[in-house]
Amino acid sequence: MHFWKHLVLVVVLVSPVAAAASESECRAIALREYPDDARMQQFVYNKQLSAFRYMLTVTDAEVKAFAEREYSNDYSMQKFVYDKQVADKRYMGTVTDTEVLAFARREYPYDYSMQKFVYDKQVADKRYMSAMPETAAKAAARREYPYDYSMQKFVYDRSVTR
Repeated sequence: MHFWKHLVLVVVLVSPVAAAASESECRAIALREYPDDARMQQFVYNKQLSAFRYMLTVTDAEVKAFAEREYSNDYSMQKFVYDKQVADKRYMGTVTDTEVLAFARREYPYDYSMQKFVYDKQVADKRYMSAMPETAAKAAARREYPYDYSMQKFVYDRSVTR
């Protein structure tokens, strides 16, 4: 119980300071983006402040850290990246091709949006390659890139169009 009293005290003491800092950061962003347009400054300030407050409420710490690393000086972009990453993380939890999933995770271990992009592309190219006839060109592409179906497709297509 003693710990919680101190924690509440710290939060109460830090919150006004954090709020003032975020307001000045949001104002600085708005001024940087629109140095000569007060109306747009106010619009950007409101958008940034709203996004800052939103980022205080998010629950996925891993994705939040990613968004903050990507856009350390833009709360609106942090919010956008966070929301996209969370949706793509959820999507990646539903995929079924474990071989392609492992490839996508290996390529982009911290970026769920890129994992989704790579996964979807690899699955489509895997399907394409499986529909192609067994030829020397297909075997060569498979040998050269055994785990990368997009590169297999590229090599295969290049060899059959020559």
